[in-house]
Amino acid sequence: MTKEKNIILTARVMSMTFTPFYLPLVGLIALFLFSYMSLMPWQFKLIVLTMVYFFTILLPTLFIHAYRRYQGWSTMEIGKKERRMVPYIIAIVCYFACYYFMNMMRIPQFMANILVAALFIQVVCAVINVWWKISTHSAAIGGFEGALLAFSILFSFNPLVWFCIFLIIGGMVGTSRMILRQHTLTQVIAGFLVGMVIGFWTII
Repeated sequence: MTKEKNIILTARVMSMTFTPFYLPLVGLIALFLFSYMSLMPWQFKLIVLTMVYFFTILLPTLFIHAYRRYQGWSTMEIGKKERRMVPYIIAIVCYFACYYFMNMMRIPQFMANILVAALFIQVVCAVINVWWKISTHSAAIGGFEGALLAFSILFSFNPLVWFCIFLIIGGMVGTSRMILRQHTLTQVIAGFLVGMVIGFWTII
């Protein structure tokens, strides 16, 4: 019994650690570290990362938590297909707001495209969710993998090591979602493929 509890606890930690909201922030951090964008002033990078964190992680998390508490649902209960639409809408509105402010600041489009990719993934997953529950966690990891491949083409670097690392993380996150009975294997794989195609297509 203790072993099963530890497995479930680990799955919950993995699920919370690698939430879909981290995709834009992680993508920009990778861009600032591994491209010529690393030469930009640290003040500029800090402002951009803070703004992206505020609009794509902090605000959606707070609003969705408040909505869940208002409805009296547990974390697992809000994961039901028919209850996921409002959280999707909250995330999409916050992402739109972030993209608007990035345009106001005249941030280069190829940087803003990371947010556009994450926004498209949210929109497509929300539309699919009307008929069928798809894994947004896996879609986010897939989106990062697709964006990584696209940036490797644009900036001519070998993405193999990082691609393998995030592929392993994606497998762990997908397994966690299945352990928690939030998704089936088909939903996890479909989410990853949808995210990867959108991430690659948007950036390239």
